[in-house]
Amino acid sequence: MTGSTMTADPAPPPPAADGDEPPDPLYDSVQDWVTAHFLPMYRRPIGGEFRWCRQWWRHAEAITRLTALWQSWEAMRLQPGTGTANWLRDHLDHQLPILLGRSGPFAQCSPDEHIEPRPATTEPPPPGWWDTGGTADDEDADGARSLALFSPGPAARPGPGAADTLHDGRPENGHEST
Repeated sequence: MTGSTMTADPAPPPPAADGDEPPDPLYDSVQDWVTAHFLPMYRRPIGGEFRWCRQWWRHAEAITRLTALWQSWEAMRLQPGTGTANWLRDHLDHQLPILLGRSGPFAQCSPDEHIEPRPATTEPPPPGWWDTGGTADDEDADGARSLALFSPGPAARPGPGAADTLHDGRPENGHEST
């Protein structure tokens, strides 16, 4: 301690196996982590608010979320001091209600039955829906091309001045435009 400021020397990171190599993960796969760590550690009463599917590996979203939790846990468990606390706050506390929630990936399943989620579908947009009115050859004076990030199709485009005009044709600010 120097003066009135208290400081703690940060703990050195755990020694690596070969000096430069990071330590091996504690678990070899997300399946191992879910089975040996996640399920025994983070128990919730299943049913009502929380959902689980014993065939969790059939749910792509669950695989993604659990893999993200496992990989971040493996990295943060080695951080001295608050690594685990930060993992709980920044990762688990965010993911757990989504993963196990009523509208999460296991929403239709029960502990005894896997029900395949119905996938969302899409239709192709009509021709010209994404057209911006310009061409790929449109360039400014410096030779840069402009890029329209989103341009809804003709049915969704309001007419000229529609955003500034009330339904009765008067401008929003009550004054005539000049």
